[in-house]
Amino acid sequence: MSALPLSLPVLRSALERPLFAEKSWRLSPKPWPLPEGTVEELHSIGQACLAFHQALERLYLKSRSGSRILRNGSLTTPWVAEYLDAGKPEWLVDHGAAKAVKGSVPPVLRPDLIVTPDGFALTEMDSVPGGIGLTAFLEKLYLGEDSHDIPESFMESLASLCPDTDNPSVLLTVSEESADYRPEMEWLAEVLCELGHKVKVGRPEQLKPRPEGVFFDGEKQDVIYRFWELFDHEEVTVMREICSAVDQGLVKVSPPMRTFQEEKLSLGLFWHHRLEGYWRENLSKPDLKLLRKIIPPTWILDPADLPPGAVLAGPAIGGAPMSSWGDLAKASKKERELVVKASGFHETAWGSRSVVVGSDASSEEWGNAINHALATFPEPVQVLQEFRKPARLRHDVYEETGETQPMEGRLRLSPYYFVKNGEARLSGALATFCPVDKKIIHGMKDGVLLPCMI
Repeated sequence: MSALPLSLPVLRSALERPLFAEKSWRLSPKPWPLPEGTVEELHSIGQACLAFHQALERLYLKSRSGSRILRNGSLTTPWVAEYLDAGKPEWLVDHGAAKAVKGSVPPVLRPDLIVTPDGFALTEMDSVPGGIGLTAFLEKLYLGEDSHDIPESFMESLASLCPDTDNPSVLLTVSEESADYRPEMEWLAEVLCELGHKVKVGRPEQLKPRPEGVFFDGEKQDVIYRFWELFDHEEVTVMREICSAVDQGLVKVSPPMRTFQEEKLSLGLFWHHRLEGYWRENLSKPDLKLLRKIIPPTWILDPADLPPGAVLAGPAIGGAPMSSWGDLAKASKKERELVVKASGFHETAWGSRSVVVGSDASSEEWGNAINHALATFPEPVQVLQEFRKPARLRHDVYEETGETQPMEGRLRLSPYYFVKNGEARLSGALATFCPVDKKIIHGMKDGVLLPCMI
């Protein structure tokens, strides 16, 4: 696949539309190229992420019920559910374990993959990802007929939730907290309506739960696509009624309102030494090998006291094992190749708001971050993750003059997988290319946003 370079005037004209209101980034004439081997690995990562979600559900439900987690063994892990349920309202936790949502996984899986000299580092599995419309639009702009029909793949994933309904009514519901993403959802709805689908965009407070279903503008909805965070339940006051409607089989909500699917601490569970046997039994050998390769070691920052003779399974500080996570505050700069971030059920857990990179912080900033994480547990739970330094790469970008210059920077790939009939299908990927001096890679005016050639 090849793509003709786009001129700066063409790009500026295309990006004037309301979809990109108040958003800006540097522009490039060409999409991001990916080697064939990388594309093959991306396909495998999607299926491995889906398998992980399915195994995580089994682990959570077994933990919650007190069932043993191994085929041949008596090991129970009530602490898994305790971690995943910490700080959450009981009605929301109960809904996540209800029969009506059993087996439900997010319809769109988007792992964040940092490109390092040694390959990918998966820093998060985003279950409520933004950028679907943005990536689809950029694909159409840069790739033309070679784009991957993201809107249709998105619709197929949602429609699969109602296999007995022809052309289901779908409402893309965007909260005020996530209002920046409403324009791209409106664009997606516009595209899908042109294809003959029944898709609208609304706000959670416009939903009207009734005994016979959930309505929007007087029309009963079959599927509600939830673009709001579960921690925002006090602002999205209709959430509890929507949970009840789902439990009664009156409507499908996707991503499902299952808090355990939206916690970064699940990556800590993946690396937990007491759960090693569980993951071996519940993931295929190829999926387990791939996930161990790309997920950096991750730990849950639990301030619980240890017995005097016990040590933590975690990084060594000063060449010695830790007996408290508070020991991290004394780590040297060399030992601070680590990241602290909120796990999920908190307003600081998205958009890199809570991320502290140890090697980029002063000793005081690092110590404060560790002490804050332990003092506020479990609201939110925070995790510690090994920091894998991004590779230095180059890509041509436009200057204001219209000339192109190679920019040196660091790259995050965000592949979009749409789940249907037990498969995670790769349907596009967004490249976020940031200046080389940025330790945290995210959308910014100094960076470049590009579709990938896959």
